[in-house]
Amino acid sequence: QVQLVESGGGLVQAGGSLRLSCAASKRTFSTYAMGWFRQAPGKEREFVTTISWSGGTTHYADSVKGRFTISRDNAKNTVYLQMNSLKPEDTAVYYCAAGITTAQVMEKVQNYWGQGTQVTVSS
Repeated sequence: QVQLVESGGGLVQAGGSLRLSCAASKRTFSTYAMGWFRQAPGKEREFVTTISWSGGTTHYADSVKGRFTISRDNAKNTVYLQMNSLKPEDTAVYYCAAGITTAQVMEKVQNYWGQGTQVTVSS
């Protein structure tokens, strides 16, 4: 079992930046692929980005490419999501996920989930 705790959400104006963090409880964090998803009111949870256990492979949804960057620090059991040039349509609850591979994270196969952190972008 992996426990994930997100932080860093908040209210920001369009064009601004936020950095989300996700701290994992498990010492084997470095063996898990990690990812971020988001869910806006009335919509399904959607994939945002994922990173391999080594950090060497990343994938992004088209909607965030060039604006969001995922990274990880295995020594701190933490994954980050740097969000720049935020838009009102980025408003959602952001969830951290852990899985065996980036493909499984993206497909939500046997993911562990955090409780989510709210990001609100005002126009």
